[in-house]
Parts: sequence; structure tokens; C-alpha cells
Amino acid sequence: MTRLLFLCLGLILCSSEVLAKKGDVIDITDSNWNEVLEGEWMIKFYAPWCPACHKLQPEWNELADWGEDLNVNIAKVDVTAQPGLSGRFIITALPTIYHCKDGVFRKYQGSRTHKDFINFISEREWEAIEPVSSWVGPDSFLMSGMSALFQLSMWIRQCHNYFVEDLAIPVWGSYIIFGLMTLFLGLMLGLILVFVADFLCPSKRHRPQGYQYPKNLPTVPADRKELEDELKEEVNEFENTKLGDKEARDAPQDKLRKRTAKS
Repeated sequence: MTRLLFLCLGLILCSSEVLAKKGDVIDITDSNWNEVLEGEWMIKFYAPWCPACHKLQPEWNELADWGEDLNVNIAKVDVTAQPGLSGRFIITALPTIYHCKDGVFRKYQGSRTHKDFINFISEREWEAIEPVSSWVGPDSFLMSGMSALFQLSMWIRQCHNYFVEDLAIPVWGSYIIFGLMTLFLGLMLGLILVFVADFLCPSKRHRPQGYQYPKNLPTVPADRKELEDELKEEVNEFENTKLGDKEARDAPQDKLRKRTAKS
């Protein structure tokens, strides 16, 4: 009887140890998502209204029970509560499952049973899947901007609901408010860009233009010596021309004198 009691006690202790080893599904948010960049993770993206997500939940909890044995963290993300992560991971269908190993992300496309998940991790089947490109990875600058846009859209939606439901503003009134806010922010951003551009590339001051002389006027030599040389050349040409005309007139008289002397 005593042995049976000790045996039952041992079974209870062993079962408690087994239950203690069962892992819990970790909730990932915008504030702690950087934790998935270290170690090995299986991350499920879901929505409370998604029937397929509800069907997957028991299998995902079963996988979490094996998390410690497989040395892998099992996590989940509610895209309705974390729109930034939805944009960061480009979630277009639900449920979506990602495998992450030391910051390298791969999208799981296999069967969705806990046995398939276990084989995927234990047999390292994820090595056959091409990882997500680094420039569109969740930790890239591009996806950080996408996350910010998704968060902004959610904030705008919350503001719209606040205007319509809490303040009882008509829907068209809410649209007008957002339109005016967009116009004001656009003007402010444009003004800031103009100031920055003028500071970095200041424009040259306009100077008064001098008098422009007509283009058809004759050009005057800049050097006086050149002008004197041109005048001398013209005088020499004139004298040579005059001397040639005189010789031409004297030539017949010379011939006449020679004939008279011979006779």
C-alpha cells in the first residue's frame, strides 16, 4: 500500500513537471516584436473574426506544448490590435505563419497540424524555403515606413469613429475635418521644404543689367597703335595708286621724245 502511494505521488510529480514544461503562446506587439530577431520562432498572424484562425488555434496550442522540447518560441499576433505588424510583415491572408531564425524570416506554406509543425522544425525543413529578401524584411527601413503608414491609418480610423460616435458629428463633417487637416499639413510641409531648399541652395540676387549697345555698329579697335597702322596702310596705298597713274601719263611723252631725238 505504501509503495502504491509513493508510485502515485511520483506519477503526480512527473505529470506536474511535464505540464510545467508546456510552453505558452507569446503575444507579439509593436513594442516587443524585436524579440523575434533572436532565436527561433514560429509566429501566427490571426484575427478574432477569422474562422480559419479559430480552426488553427488548437493545433497552435498543441505546438506550444512542444516549444521547450524543440527549443523554439511559439507566438501569435492579432492583426486587428497590431496594424503596424500587419503592414511590417505584409499580411494579405489569414492565418499567416512565419518562421524566424536569428532574424531570417521564411513564410510557412505547409500543412497546418501540430505534427507537421513539429516535423518542420525538428527536421529543419525550413532550410529548403527561400528566405524573405532583406530589403523587404520586417526589420528593413521600407517595412518600418509601411508599419508607420498602417498605424497612421488605424489612428485616422479611430479619430473618425470618435468624431462620429462620441461627438455625434455627421460623417460628412468628419470628412471635412480630415480634408482641412490634410490641406493644412500639406501647406506646412511645402513651406518647410521651401525654407530648407532656400537654405541649402540660396538663389542669386538679381543685378541691374547695363546698357546694351546695338550689335550692328562698327567695331572700334581697342588699341590705338592698330588704328595708326591701318591709317598708314591706307595712305601708302593711296600714294602708290597716285604714283602709278602719273607713270601711266608720262609714258607716251617719253616715247615721243625718244622718236624726236632719233630723227
